[in-house]
Amino acid sequence: MKIALIGYGKMGHAIEAMATGRGHTVACRIDRDDPWPEQMDADVAIEFTTPATAVANIRRCWAAGLPVVCGTTGWDAERPAVEAECRAGGHTLFAASNFSIGMNIMFALNEHLAALMRGKEDYSVSITETHHIHKLDAPSGTALTLRNQIAESGGRSAAEIPIESIREGEVPGTHTVVYDSAIDTITLTHEAHSREGLALGALLAAEYTVGRKGVLSMREMISEL
Repeated sequence: MKIALIGYGKMGHAIEAMATGRGHTVACRIDRDDPWPEQMDADVAIEFTTPATAVANIRRCWAAGLPVVCGTTGWDAERPAVEAECRAGGHTLFAASNFSIGMNIMFALNEHLAALMRGKEDYSVSITETHHIHKLDAPSGTALTLRNQIAESGGRSAAEIPIESIREGEVPGTHTVVYDSAIDTITLTHEAHSREGLALGALLAAEYTVGRKGVLSMREMISEL
Protein backbone atom coordinates (compact mmCIF):
# COMPACT_ATOMS: atom_id res chain seq x y z
CA MET A 1 0.00 0.00 0.00
CA LYS A 2 1.30 3.44 -0.95
CA ILE A 3 0.49 6.19 1.52
CA ALA A 4 0.30 9.96 1.15
CA LEU A 5 1.10 11.47 4.56
CA ILE A 6 -0.71 14.77 5.03
CA GLY A 7 0.95 16.32 8.06
CA TYR A 8 4.48 15.31 8.98
CA GLY A 9 4.67 16.10 12.67
CA LYS A 10 5.19 13.59 15.45
CA MET A 11 2.19 11.51 14.40
CA GLY A 12 3.30 11.55 10.78
CA HIS A 13 6.75 10.31 11.76
CA ALA A 14 5.26 7.58 13.98
CA ILE A 15 2.99 6.42 11.15
CA GLU A 16 5.86 6.38 8.68
CA ALA A 17 8.06 4.30 10.98
CA MET A 18 5.31 1.75 11.55
CA ALA A 19 4.20 1.71 7.91
CA THR A 20 7.62 0.55 6.77
CA GLY A 21 7.53 -2.30 9.27
CA ARG A 22 4.15 -3.40 7.89
CA GLY A 23 5.44 -3.49 4.33
CA HIS A 24 3.90 -0.22 3.16
CA THR A 25 5.52 2.70 1.34
CA VAL A 26 5.17 6.41 2.02
CA ALA A 27 4.67 7.84 -1.44
CA CYS A 28 4.72 11.51 -0.41
CA ARG A 29 4.80 13.77 2.62
CA ILE A 30 3.02 17.12 2.74
CA ASP A 31 3.57 19.28 5.78
CA ARG A 32 2.33 22.79 6.59
CA ASP A 33 3.36 25.06 3.71
CA ASP A 34 4.76 22.32 1.46
CA PRO A 35 3.48 22.51 -2.12
CA TRP A 36 1.03 19.79 -3.13
CA PRO A 37 2.22 17.65 -6.05
CA GLU A 38 0.14 17.79 -9.22
CA GLN A 39 -0.34 14.05 -8.94
CA MET A 40 -0.08 11.78 -5.91
CA ASP A 41 0.91 8.22 -6.72
CA ALA A 42 -0.74 6.74 -3.64
CA ASP A 43 -3.52 4.36 -2.62
CA VAL A 44 -4.69 6.28 0.45
CA ALA A 45 -4.04 9.52 2.34
CA ILE A 46 -3.55 9.68 6.11
CA GLU A 47 -4.25 13.17 7.44
CA PHE A 48 -3.08 14.45 10.85
CA THR A 49 -2.84 18.25 10.72
CA THR A 50 -4.86 21.04 12.38
CA PRO A 51 -8.59 21.80 12.78
CA ALA A 52 -8.18 24.85 10.54
CA THR A 53 -6.73 22.89 7.61
CA ALA A 54 -8.26 19.40 7.88
CA VAL A 55 -11.36 19.94 5.74
CA ALA A 56 -9.45 21.61 2.90
CA ASN A 57 -6.89 18.78 3.01
CA ILE A 58 -9.64 16.14 2.84
CA ARG A 59 -11.13 17.83 -0.23
CA ARG A 60 -7.76 18.12 -1.96
CA CYS A 61 -7.16 14.41 -1.41
CA TRP A 62 -10.60 13.59 -2.81
CA ALA A 63 -9.84 15.76 -5.84
CA ALA A 64 -6.73 13.64 -6.35
CA GLY A 65 -8.88 10.49 -6.20
CA LEU A 66 -7.61 9.33 -2.81
CA PRO A 67 -9.61 7.86 0.07
CA VAL A 68 -8.81 9.71 3.31
CA VAL A 69 -8.08 8.53 6.83
CA CYS A 70 -8.36 11.62 9.04
CA GLY A 71 -7.13 11.76 12.62
CA THR A 72 -7.39 15.52 13.06
CA THR A 73 -9.95 16.57 15.66
CA GLY A 74 -11.61 19.89 16.39
CA TRP A 75 -13.65 20.27 13.16
CA ASP A 76 -16.87 18.64 14.43
CA ALA A 77 -19.07 21.55 13.34
CA GLU A 78 -18.14 20.90 9.71
CA ARG A 79 -18.25 17.12 9.89
CA PRO A 80 -21.93 16.52 8.95
CA ALA A 81 -21.53 18.58 5.77
CA VAL A 82 -18.23 16.89 4.89
CA GLU A 83 -19.72 13.43 5.40
CA ALA A 84 -22.70 14.36 3.21
CA GLU A 85 -20.29 15.61 0.56
CA CYS A 86 -18.35 12.36 0.83
CA ARG A 87 -21.43 10.24 0.20
CA ALA A 88 -22.78 12.44 -2.57
CA GLY A 89 -19.46 12.55 -4.40
CA GLY A 90 -18.67 8.85 -4.12
CA HIS A 91 -15.59 9.56 -2.01
CA THR A 92 -14.18 7.72 1.00
CA LEU A 93 -13.62 9.15 4.49
CA PHE A 94 -12.52 7.32 7.62
CA ALA A 95 -12.43 9.93 10.38
CA ALA A 96 -12.08 9.08 14.05
CA SER A 97 -11.53 11.04 17.24
CA ASN A 98 -9.06 8.35 18.34
CA PHE A 99 -7.51 5.51 16.33
CA SER A 100 -6.17 3.55 19.31
CA ILE A 101 -7.73 0.07 19.48
CA GLY A 102 -7.57 0.24 23.28
CA MET A 103 -9.34 3.61 23.33
CA ASN A 104 -12.07 2.27 21.09
CA ILE A 105 -12.54 -0.64 23.49
CA MET A 106 -12.95 2.02 26.20
CA PHE A 107 -15.60 3.69 24.04
CA ALA A 108 -17.56 0.42 24.09
CA LEU A 109 -17.10 0.12 27.86
CA ASN A 110 -18.11 3.75 28.32
CA GLU A 111 -21.38 3.21 26.46
CA HIS A 112 -22.16 0.10 28.49
CA LEU A 113 -21.33 1.78 31.80
CA ALA A 114 -23.41 4.83 30.89
CA ALA A 115 -26.39 2.59 30.19
CA LEU A 116 -25.93 0.84 33.54
CA MET A 117 -25.76 4.23 35.31
CA ARG A 118 -28.90 5.55 33.59
CA GLY A 119 -31.27 7.02 36.16
CA LYS A 120 -28.79 6.77 39.02
CA GLU A 121 -28.98 10.42 40.03
CA ASP A 122 -26.90 9.88 43.19
CA TYR A 123 -23.85 9.75 40.93
CA SER A 124 -22.33 12.78 39.25
CA VAL A 125 -20.23 12.13 36.16
CA SER A 126 -17.19 14.01 34.88
CA ILE A 127 -14.38 13.56 32.36
CA THR A 128 -10.71 14.52 32.59
CA GLU A 129 -8.36 14.47 29.61
CA THR A 130 -4.61 15.12 29.70
CA HIS A 131 -2.45 15.70 26.63
CA HIS A 132 0.90 17.19 25.61
CA ILE A 133 1.28 20.96 25.45
CA HIS A 134 1.32 20.94 21.62
CA LYS A 135 -2.28 19.75 21.25
CA LEU A 136 -4.34 22.55 19.72
CA ASP A 137 -7.93 21.58 20.55
CA ALA A 138 -9.44 21.40 24.03
CA PRO A 139 -11.41 19.44 25.03
CA SER A 140 -9.96 16.64 22.96
CA GLY A 141 -12.09 14.99 20.33
CA THR A 142 -11.86 11.78 22.35
CA ALA A 143 -13.26 13.48 25.46
CA LEU A 144 -16.13 14.92 23.42
CA THR A 145 -16.88 11.44 22.07
CA LEU A 146 -16.95 10.08 25.62
CA ARG A 147 -19.31 12.86 26.73
CA ASN A 148 -21.65 12.33 23.77
CA GLN A 149 -21.77 8.60 24.49
CA ILE A 150 -22.67 9.23 28.13
CA ALA A 151 -25.37 11.69 27.11
CA GLU A 152 -26.88 9.31 24.55
CA SER A 153 -26.57 6.02 26.46
CA GLY A 154 -27.00 7.39 29.96
CA GLY A 155 -29.82 9.83 29.37
CA ARG A 156 -27.89 12.79 30.72
CA SER A 157 -27.51 16.25 29.27
CA ALA A 158 -24.12 16.75 27.61
CA ALA A 159 -24.02 20.28 29.05
CA GLU A 160 -24.12 18.80 32.55
CA ILE A 161 -21.06 16.59 32.01
CA PRO A 162 -17.94 18.67 32.76
CA ILE A 163 -14.68 18.04 30.93
CA GLU A 164 -11.38 19.12 32.48
CA SER A 165 -8.59 19.57 29.93
CA ILE A 166 -4.99 19.45 31.14
CA ARG A 167 -2.00 20.23 28.92
CA GLU A 168 1.38 19.22 30.29
CA GLY A 169 4.71 17.88 29.05
CA GLU A 170 4.62 15.30 26.29
CA VAL A 171 1.70 13.20 27.58
CA PRO A 172 0.38 11.11 24.63
CA GLY A 173 -3.15 11.05 26.02
CA THR A 174 -5.02 10.00 29.16
CA HIS A 175 -8.81 9.98 29.44
CA THR A 176 -10.76 9.29 32.61
CA VAL A 177 -14.50 9.03 33.22
CA VAL A 178 -15.56 9.29 36.88
CA TYR A 179 -18.94 8.51 38.43
CA ASP A 180 -18.87 9.85 41.97
CA SER A 181 -21.34 9.52 44.85
CA ALA A 182 -21.27 9.91 48.62
CA ILE A 183 -20.94 6.13 48.90
CA ASP A 184 -18.37 5.22 46.25
CA THR A 185 -16.57 6.17 43.06
CA ILE A 186 -16.43 4.33 39.72
CA THR A 187 -13.50 5.19 37.46
CA LEU A 188 -12.82 4.22 33.85
CA THR A 189 -9.41 5.23 32.44
CA HIS A 190 -7.43 4.77 29.25
CA GLU A 191 -3.78 5.85 29.30
CA ALA A 192 -1.76 5.84 26.10
CA HIS A 193 1.92 5.09 26.68
CA SER A 194 3.06 6.41 23.30
CA ARG A 195 1.80 7.43 19.87
CA GLU A 196 2.38 3.92 18.55
CA GLY A 197 -1.17 2.80 19.35
CA LEU A 198 -2.58 5.72 17.37
CA ALA A 199 -0.16 5.08 14.50
CA LEU A 200 -1.09 1.40 14.34
CA GLY A 201 -4.80 2.19 14.41
CA ALA A 202 -4.41 4.75 11.62
CA LEU A 203 -2.57 2.20 9.48
CA LEU A 204 -5.19 -0.47 10.16
CA ALA A 205 -7.81 2.09 9.14
CA ALA A 206 -5.89 2.85 5.94
CA GLU A 207 -5.64 -0.86 5.11
CA TYR A 208 -9.37 -1.20 5.75
CA THR A 209 -10.23 1.88 3.70
CA VAL A 210 -8.54 0.91 0.42
CA GLY A 211 -11.21 -0.42 -1.93
CA ARG A 212 -14.17 0.85 0.13
CA LYS A 213 -16.46 3.82 -0.44
CA GLY A 214 -18.44 6.11 1.83
CA VAL A 215 -18.08 7.16 5.46
CA LEU A 216 -16.26 4.51 7.49
CA SER A 217 -15.76 4.13 11.25
CA MET A 218 -13.62 2.45 13.89
CA ARG A 219 -16.64 0.54 15.17
CA GLU A 220 -17.20 -1.30 11.91
CA MET A 221 -13.48 -1.86 11.33
CA ILE A 222 -12.93 -3.35 14.80
CA SER A 223 -15.91 -5.65 14.31
CA GLU A 224 -14.06 -7.18 11.36
CA LEU A 225 -10.63 -7.53 12.96
